[in-house]
Amino acid sequence: MMRKIQKVLVHEQVSQEIQNYIQEKELAEGDKLPSVEEMTHMFGVGRSSLREALRSLEALDVIQVENGKGIFVRDVNTFRFMGKVKIERERNFLLDTLEVRRALEGQAVRLAAKRISDKQVAEIEAVLAEYKRQKEAGLDTSQIDLTFHQLVIKATGNHVLQSVLDSFSVMYERFFNEPMGDKQLFDDTYPYHITMFDAIKTHNTEGAMQEFYKMMDLIENKLKSVK
Repeated sequence: MMRKIQKVLVHEQVSQEIQNYIQEKELAEGDKLPSVEEMTHMFGVGRSSLREALRSLEALDVIQVENGKGIFVRDVNTFRFMGKVKIERERNFLLDTLEVRRALEGQAVRLAAKRISDKQVAEIEAVLAEYKRQKEAGLDTSQIDLTFHQLVIKATGNHVLQSVLDSFSVMYERFFNEPMGDKQLFDDTYPYHITMFDAIKTHNTEGAMQEFYKMMDLIENKLKSVK
């Protein structure tokens, strides 16, 4: 699946970087931020983009710009609230996407269990071996995890279903690209990759679906538990 490019405005990126800076430096209400000149160098952006980011943050009561004095953190509680809102939006987005995954990918698992070829079995076994190696080495397994799911979808032999899931790829890949800001959030799903695939390769449709739904239930519960 080709990854689609998402357009992010420069001032939005700068705004997020300023918020990250406040959080990382543990600044409190009334603390002074670096000057405009200093922040243009820190973030490598032009003054217009920085000023637009500052206007946005000032409108949200995160900062206060005082002419001739500087830029100050206005309300830490507002900043924390914004962080909670961001988490809540991300959680709701992923939960909505998970419902679609249950339907579309669930059908893919069902078809794969009926149609998977010996060649495809060997291909997925190789991916799972690499998955195990990366996991045991403490490496980021998000991309190998995504590859596993893509190969299961490919094993359906249904090009229309593959095309539908491909058009859904940007949202789908959010599960494998630091969901909720944590690459390891779904690490506990690893055993279900093994049990689901064991059922798929023996054409045990019912067993494959049971393991798939266990995986989806685990992801849902983990999303709901993030504060």
